[in-house]
Amino acid sequence: MEGRQERTSLRHRTRYLFDRTLARSTGALLGWLALSCLAVVVPVSALLVWTDPGAPRSLSGRLTQVWRTSAETLRLGAATGAPLRMLLSVLLGLIALLCVSTVVGVVTTGLGDRLAELRRGRSRVVERDHTVVLGWSDQVFTVVAEVIAARPPGVRQVITVLADRDPAAMERALTAALGVTAGVRLECRTGVPADLGALALVAPGAARAVVVLPAEGTDGDLTVVRILLALRTLLGADGGPRVVAAVHEGRHLPAARLAAGARGTVLESDRTTARLLLQSARHPGMSSVLRDLFDFSGAEFHITDVPRAAGLSFEEAALRLEDSCAVGLLRADGHPLLTPAPRTVLEAGDRLVTVAHDDRPAPLTARRAPVDTAAMAPLRPPDEPPLRLLLLGWNRRAPLIVDTLHRTARPGSVLDLLTGPGPLPAGLAHGGDLSPLRVVHRPGDPAAPETLDGLDLLAYDSVIALGADPREGTAPQRADDQTLLAMLTLRSWEEETSRVLPVVAEMRDHRSRALAPLGPAGDVVVRGELTALLMTQIAHAPQLAAVFEEIFAVRGGALALRPAGHYVLTGRETSFATVVAAALRGGECAIGYRAHDPRTPRPYDTVRLCPGKSERRVWSAQDEILVLTPARADPAATGPVRAAALPGMRPQPGGAGGAGEDAPPDASGRKSV
Repeated sequence: MEGRQERTSLRHRTRYLFDRTLARSTGALLGWLALSCLAVVVPVSALLVWTDPGAPRSLSGRLTQVWRTSAETLRLGAATGAPLRMLLSVLLGLIALLCVSTVVGVVTTGLGDRLAELRRGRSRVVERDHTVVLGWSDQVFTVVAEVIAARPPGVRQVITVLADRDPAAMERALTAALGVTAGVRLECRTGVPADLGALALVAPGAARAVVVLPAEGTDGDLTVVRILLALRTLLGADGGPRVVAAVHEGRHLPAARLAAGARGTVLESDRTTARLLLQSARHPGMSSVLRDLFDFSGAEFHITDVPRAAGLSFEEAALRLEDSCAVGLLRADGHPLLTPAPRTVLEAGDRLVTVAHDDRPAPLTARRAPVDTAAMAPLRPPDEPPLRLLLLGWNRRAPLIVDTLHRTARPGSVLDLLTGPGPLPAGLAHGGDLSPLRVVHRPGDPAAPETLDGLDLLAYDSVIALGADPREGTAPQRADDQTLLAMLTLRSWEEETSRVLPVVAEMRDHRSRALAPLGPAGDVVVRGELTALLMTQIAHAPQLAAVFEEIFAVRGGALALRPAGHYVLTGRETSFATVVAAALRGGECAIGYRAHDPRTPRPYDTVRLCPGKSERRVWSAQDEILVLTPARADPAATGPVRAAALPGMRPQPGGAGGAGEDAPPDASGRKSV
């Protein structure tokens, strides 16, 4: 009806008036508070007086008693008599209440500000021999977990993380992922790691080691260089603790090395990941082998002093180590010599490079382990046929994979590249007509089932599925979605055809590994995980930097899985010492084996590292031996693999890790690196 208006209830009008009054000023709020208190205190006080048998009988006496009870409750004083006297008492009570409230407010505000400052992570760390982690990326969880795992039993460990994030959120994320470890304390501070003021909060000068994580984004490497320059400014060019950093792209390595200084080691994350993907494609299960070798939970590389080893040959020392495997020497001048000739003599000051389950000195047995020379297979070069690989997707690591294959593939090898529609990715034509690798580009969606159905998957030796490069604001889990779809399609093909297809997938988030639909020969490489493991190994034992430089940068893919028949006669029972001796005869160092067991759902994950030399077993033709190969014995190499490979570490003082192929031969006839 026209002109009709909805009536407003008394409740809503009262509520509206009350809200307007409260919004006017602080005085109105205090007035309403006073009225509310009186509305409660006065009636209750009157009830107490009227129900008290000892209360005065007269009305004036009872009203006076009500006043006293209310005044004492509100701390307004309890003076009685003339109205002026009572008013002055109320005034004094209000003044006292105001003073006390002001003091309480000042103390509360001060404590609140201090707590807020602590929560913001702006207090200075007062620690010594702690580990400092600068930056926040996907690798932070691996680095912190490995630093905790490397802690000696009973030793208190403090790990400080500085990043431009909320410190409470960082601590919650680390605690949720790693749990709470007794004797380990996390100290998270907020600030830009390249800022000198923020950097001083974590006391890097008193730290045992500083780890600079690779930064995400298009200018992430420049951020790492800036952090290294800030450390150099704060600590000096040659002073301070060991600094280990990582960048994504090789073109930023020279600047990062200069900024890191003499005590710094810089790794190249993208090339490390690319090399690991290729290693896993050539040798299924190699990813898990490298994780076992470079984390602190099992066997890993050590440099140990071996008493009474001087004067022994390398072969003699290797066969007198029962529970560890010798892979080389670290000369007294700091030069690493891996896979030396068996008759190389250990000199005073030399230390053994071993793979062992702990870092205690490797005890030499009284005599060398017995070797059954009759069980050794005839010495012959490894037979590696040409490879045919399928590469799904394209990212900034794909050109590194193609480049490495151009330089190391056997003649006749083929790389089929399946990428989205568009122009041919840059870098495919590298290698020229003389390259042993032929690259075939196939446009299509790598995650679409119909695209993969159009390929002859039986023709491929292995499939590499690349993850998309991270985009700004994209969650790590979402970046792996396309890779998971491609793996799901490949796994479905395996189940339908009852065939095994080696598939290695690159993931950004370590939590995606648990979701990946892996087949019997499937594997997942978490982007940057191996780099993070290498960083913590070097931070824990700086002398390993020269060894890793030799293994990865000079030799490229130095670790390989060879058939057991390459070393011993299959079908016969013999000791692992015989395998070690046979490998040494061919210039290789055996450090473990993978037994073939068809009953195992994932046989490629069962590599046994550092078995006892006296362990005996019947070796089958399907068993494989894990070996460290010499510099020119890469299974797919057609020429020397130079130090342009990975991970681009800075040569250590004294020349370690920098001589490469141009070093003069030593007394054994081998070239020292």
